[in-house]
Amino acid sequence: KVLMKLRKPRITATIWSSGKVICTGATSEEEAKFGARRLARSLQKLGFQVIFTDFKVVNVLAVCNMPFEIRLPEFTKNNRPHASYEPELHPAVCYRIKSLRATLQIFSTGSITVTGPNVKAVATAVEQIYPFVFESRKEIL
Repeated sequence: KVLMKLRKPRITATIWSSGKVICTGATSEEEAKFGARRLARSLQKLGFQVIFTDFKVVNVLAVCNMPFEIRLPEFTKNNRPHASYEPELHPAVCYRIKSLRATLQIFSTGSITVTGPNVKAVATAVEQIYPFVFESRKEIL
């Protein structure tokens, strides 16, 4: 595999021997596509036979911060089948929403990392999780 970085848009591409290219680091779907096109063009200029086909966004990662801290043991107990919390292994609760194919990492600080197949699923996951984390928030004394 070969790593290639572009400055604008700021993406990192992993180029595999099979010809498959994985781009990471873009801040939007449009930027990812534009970066992949720029990458293909620069490889063409280097003399490689490159055809830009089968572009798809496979994964979207987002981070959001709640305006409160979260009591993780209580949150896990209230949302047992979907939430798993192993504080000895990882400091966050792993919450899976199967219908959206989204995974949320919920930290006690109120920071939530969401991974999903597209931007819409990620936004819906945050909207769905908010009432659950709100009821497990830490009260400010």
